[in-house]
Amino acid sequence: MCGQTLPMKFILLIVLCLVISIGNAQDEVPFKSEIEAIQKKYDTAFEPSQETIVFTGSSSVRMWQDVQERFPDQQIVNTGFGGSQASDISLYMYDVILRFHPKKVFIYEGDNDINAEKKPNAIIRTVQHIIDGIHRNDSTTQIVLIAAKPSIARWNLKGKYKRLNRKFERLAGDNPSVSYADVWNPMLEGNKVKQDIFIEDGLHMNAKGYQIWYDVLEPFVN
Repeated sequence: MCGQTLPMKFILLIVLCLVISIGNAQDEVPFKSEIEAIQKKYDTAFEPSQETIVFTGSSSVRMWQDVQERFPDQQIVNTGFGGSQASDISLYMYDVILRFHPKKVFIYEGDNDINAEKKPNAIIRTVQHIIDGIHRNDSTTQIVLIAAKPSIARWNLKGKYKRLNRKFERLAGDNPSVSYADVWNPMLEGNKVKQDIFIEDGLHMNAKGYQIWYDVLEPFVN
């Protein structure tokens, strides 16, 4: 048996399985291309000698195109990547936060996490891990947790978002280096979410929506 040659079809099948397995393993690395694009952008746009503020999180951060212009006296690094969850920030913590040695970090996560049916307590544990990682790198870094925002598209999840935001607020209250920025309430009109602050998908914000964010976050930046 040991001296027999394996049939060619069997060898080809093994090779094919290996190729598929390797390809799948590569596909399982989430947001690899997005992280590479962020790295490439800030290889030239980042000035290490200047104090830095990092904005990171999901697409609501990524799509804030004029955040640097909004805060012209600060060096702003926007490392948001669409579709991300808190676990992705944890995975890429060095690439999207620590490599820039920021004095402040604004984090927007929880929106996609809730939509993915993650429990608020699980999200908070991951966010706490991110906070711990940032402070192990530099205990003086100030962290601002941006509340999960309301939206037309996900209004049916408002109860879960509100519970998560209460937990964010308590988490910030337990740590003098962490703050909570409430964008939830300013985006409401009465008991409903404002209708004119979103683009067509009802999820992502237009200029009016980002003006609300600016008004809330400006005191934390400056």
